[in-house]
Amino acid sequence: MGLFLYEACKKGFPTMAHSSHAAESRHVSDASAAPAQATPREAAATHPLFPGRKFISTVLSVLEGKETMSGRMIGIYLQRAAMAGFILGLFYTTFFTLLARFGAVGDAAPWMPVVGRVLACLTFGWSLILIYYTNSELLTSNMMVVSVGAYHHRIRWSHALRLLALCLIGNLIGGLIIAVLVRASTLGSGDVLAQMQATVEGKLAYLDAGLPGVLDLLARGILCNFCINAGMLMAYNGKISEDITKCAIMIVVVFLFAYLGLEHSVATSVLFLIYGLHAGFDIVAGVIVVALTIVGNFIGGGLLIGINYAVMNDEHTPSAEAGAAEIEQHQRQQQG
Repeated sequence: MGLFLYEACKKGFPTMAHSSHAAESRHVSDASAAPAQATPREAAATHPLFPGRKFISTVLSVLEGKETMSGRMIGIYLQRAAMAGFILGLFYTTFFTLLARFGAVGDAAPWMPVVGRVLACLTFGWSLILIYYTNSELLTSNMMVVSVGAYHHRIRWSHALRLLALCLIGNLIGGLIIAVLVRASTLGSGDVLAQMQATVEGKLAYLDAGLPGVLDLLARGILCNFCINAGMLMAYNGKISEDITKCAIMIVVVFLFAYLGLEHSVATSVLFLIYGLHAGFDIVAGVIVVALTIVGNFIGGGLLIGINYAVMNDEHTPSAEAGAAEIEQHQRQQQG
């Protein structure tokens, strides 16, 4: 979520030095807007040892806005999170509709289901774009944001977990709204419902497989949010100024997780809500699947991207300071 919210919070709260994050995002997610682009001078000043300096500073600025919203403006924060859940649910319904429509003609043209899956995954990629550009709040990208902030002591882990919990609640509210609308219509009937049922059964089957199934679920959750937050990393690093490039990156990373069948905790939760209003299923098992997916998503986005990049670009560790001093000395020698 980036500079749009930054400017808004800056005007609304004069005592704040900075404002909000996303990709979680002019979003992701998450109360955010798109980060400002690096000027030529800033790009030239990028330290050779710490190329992620811009990314870290942008994320920390965004985190301040998220903290404010989740503290003083909980209602608005929940609204932004609900919007993300709603958008995700709408596009996930479209995903299953495309699978059903192309799958229905599979007997006459065996290649059509493959085309339908590719098209469905590409279409689903636009959900992240809408979340990003509507400054909505998504749980999975916020995992990266709070992890970077916790590493740099800008937020306590207790506050970080509270922020993530509020975001999840908002995402579920938005998912429930779209679930009610789909139930009141014929959008989730026939072949579309059959596609959803098959996917729900596949997700619950992780638990039936025992430990190997649980490990499979965790691995898919890790890879899913690694993909999502790798895309958000590209959007926030200040090196990309064209919106069309950012959109292409977001489509690609979502395509990867959707086509490979990776597990996204919010998408799974919304699917369970939509399907649950049409037919019954094991709710306890569903909650366990979502909980395990959240753990995997946090490892992939919060640790492998958030903490990992925070450590790699930490300029204040003894080894980093020594390395920076060595480079500066070498540069002075060359200039001399």
